[in-house]
Amino acid sequence: MTRIHPTAIVAPEAQLASDVEIGPYSIVGPDVTLKAGVRLLSHVVVEGATTIGEGCTVHPFANLGGPPQHLGHKGERTELLIGPRNIIREHVTMHTGTASGKGVTTIGADGLYMVGSHVAHDCAVGDFVVLAKGATLGGHVAIGDYVFMGGLAAAHQFSRIGRYSFIGGLAAVTKDVIPYGSVWGNHAHLEGLNLVGLKRRGFSREAINALRAAYRLLFADEGTFQERLEDVAEAHAGTPEVMEIIDFIRADASRPLCLPEREV
Repeated sequence: MTRIHPTAIVAPEAQLASDVEIGPYSIVGPDVTLKAGVRLLSHVVVEGATTIGEGCTVHPFANLGGPPQHLGHKGERTELLIGPRNIIREHVTMHTGTASGKGVTTIGADGLYMVGSHVAHDCAVGDFVVLAKGATLGGHVAIGDYVFMGGLAAAHQFSRIGRYSFIGGLAAVTKDVIPYGSVWGNHAHLEGLNLVGLKRRGFSREAINALRAAYRLLFADEGTFQERLEDVAEAHAGTPEVMEIIDFIRADASRPLCLPEREV
């Protein structure tokens, strides 16, 4: 049975699963869908065309589905889609998309969004992502699965952050981050591979060794970057993790990458 605190304000048009919990002083708008097992603890605002997936828990003072912070937004109907089993902590903000962008902001499953983190309009965030306290995504940022973004780090608009990468605290990410990479600094530069994260996620020693060899070759100082890219692709064609980095770079070769501060 749906449990709604008497002080909560819930629009009659909102779509609520039968076991949703809505705590004190929360506000749920008319174009909102809350799926099975969603819990809004207290003082939560869910507005706009927002869907929150199964089993999500939203802590006090979070605002989900607010309009994009974009001067071109004229009130068009755009969406925020949040996947299942996310933990969304206090003061988190996630905005809907823009009509001039994709029109939708998407959040994957099983993420942890710590206090004060922000996901801007038109972002696409993968599964098992962690945004630590105060981490911020500008508009149109794409983040792969299992990314960890440290406290107060920020990703510039349109940045791509590959799977299993690590963004250090306070980092300012203005360029694309390769899958499995580890970056920090202002502006962020590539410091190597996210070896701690790869080991924690159960990557094999063979895969990690292949990634390390590919990284050393890719960012060596001999030849051009394009030549090294082709050499790595040829030498590690049978290693999916290495080819994921190659495909990530090739997907838009015109985009700037986070590179090592010094030659490796």
